[in-house]
Amino acid sequence: MSSQLSGRVLAVCAGKTATLQHGRREVETAFVKSPIAQRITVGVLGVPGDEHVYEDHGGPDMALLAYPHEHYAHWRSLGLELSDSGALGENLTVSGLPESDVHLGDTFAVGTAVIQVAQPRTPCYKLAARFGRKDMPVMVQDTGFTGYLLRVVEGGTIGAGDEMRLVDREPHGVTVALAGRVVNVDRNDVDTARHVLAVASLGASVRRKLEGRVRASVQVGLDTERLFLPD
Repeated sequence: MSSQLSGRVLAVCAGKTATLQHGRREVETAFVKSPIAQRITVGVLGVPGDEHVYEDHGGPDMALLAYPHEHYAHWRSLGLELSDSGALGENLTVSGLPESDVHLGDTFAVGTAVIQVAQPRTPCYKLAARFGRKDMPVMVQDTGFTGYLLRVVEGGTIGAGDEMRLVDREPHGVTVALAGRVVNVDRNDVDTARHVLAVASLGASVRRKLEGRVRASVQVGLDTERLFLPD
């Protein structure tokens, strides 16, 4: 089945830094993205001209954000007004590749580029600012409709309409949906966190986060054990 997994890029999007109103304060963000009409060359830092405000956004493990277009219907059913692509801040609006089917470490050929799934997305307050709903980040993480971040293994040209075809899958089978649940929702599920950490190509920021939780759980266990040691 894995060798037959494929989807399609519906749009390639990029955005410039702008200001959104979030309650009483203004937020600098490049969340609002628009489709690029022509084919474009992607490299290790993603789409040329796609801006990022913070250090933990972008970089090799977060070069591209993919978002399944199938989730758009859910958000529209809640009354959100969405453009046809790029509405959730993604660079690649894709079809046929939901989080439940895509694994961490999956490597895809798309256009003349090769890209690899590095980690699930962690929703942040920018989603709330974009849609004017404080509960938006929580809804995104609870539904699991997060999208996923990719690194560019081999640079090349991509464009709307390109097939996104799985060419390699790592042996430790962890779906983006499972990883996202552990990272974003079930933060005390240390056993599954260890399973996710076994994925060699897991993105560095998520790896640090999960390793920290595992270390903390070990320390708690040691402290608890000491309580029952004889004097």
